[in-house]
Amino acid sequence: MNITETTREKSYGKIRKNVGKRHLLILKILGERQMTAMELAKAMYDLGNIPRCERNFAAPRLTELQTLGLVKVVGKRKDEATSRNVAVWVKV
Repeated sequence: MNITETTREKSYGKIRKNVGKRHLLILKILGERQMTAMELAKAMYDLGNIPRCERNFAAPRLTELQTLGLVKVVGKRKDEATSRNVAVWVKV
């Protein structure tokens, strides 16, 4: 295993026990709404579930949930903070 794979595996190992909880949290927050990864991160932060408001707390979990067939991308919209078009997610 190369250095990148090793560090990635160690990082994932630290959060692996919380992945299921984070999946459930994201699905609960999404409900019937359409949200971006950053909007989800803000909601998780506001609820006290994550230490900082960063999209990377939500984006990898969204990808995993997409692979499981539980969420999907339904469009895109401009992110206010970055002025970039970003994916909009919904629960399936």
